[in-house]
Amino acid sequence: MSARTTAARKLARVITLTVDVVLFTPEAGELAVLVVPAETGRPRSRERWVLPSSTPGADDSLDDTAARVAREALGAAPSSLDQAMATGGRSDVTVTYFGLAPSGGLAPKRQATWVSTSELANLPARQTAEIDAALSAMRARVDQQPIAFKLLPSTFTLSELQSVYELLLGRRLHKASFRRSLHASSLVEATDEWRSEGRGRPAQLFRDAPPRRRRQRRGIRFDLLG
Repeated sequence: MSARTTAARKLARVITLTVDVVLFTPEAGELAVLVVPAETGRPRSRERWVLPSSTPGADDSLDDTAARVAREALGAAPSSLDQAMATGGRSDVTVTYFGLAPSGGLAPKRQATWVSTSELANLPARQTAEIDAALSAMRARVDQQPIAFKLLPSTFTLSELQSVYELLLGRRLHKASFRRSLHASSLVEATDEWRSEGRGRPAQLFRDAPPRRRRQRRGIRFDLLG
């Protein structure tokens, strides 16, 4: 065995690999993050909450580990899960995943709770950076992938869909431009159902259009309001 191989094996034995999962849900008009109680008894640890995390098992892939962590924290599988980033030093590597959970659809387990993204003071600084990175990764995909539909029921109004997009992007959108972009991208299709919303005219319900009915994939152009 060469000296290089021996050194590589020694290095592999001391590297700690951790998978952290950032799960988002809409709550009270904001995005909230699922957190779990921090382990007690850690020296000099002042954090009360942390992101759900785990180390991969001997036969687990990163994706398998992230799915397990999310499932254990939520009590069910999230509606989406994707890798956001990987960070680390010489002896530890953290891979961050982000996922979405429909509002009210999943009951957190293990004393987990939802915390607004504007109230993350009790999390470690490293993990707030992970949440920021997860938000950026998610927002970079919003106009190219139908992520917003993961937070909606099977049928919805266009106003509800716009509200979800605004929540995910953290910005208000121009209504007419948003609807033109939706129709141009063929991301939604109308149903024969209507829903009464207050005193105005009933709103037509739509659903996510099957991929085979969509035109050539294109992003949605978002005209943001100030």
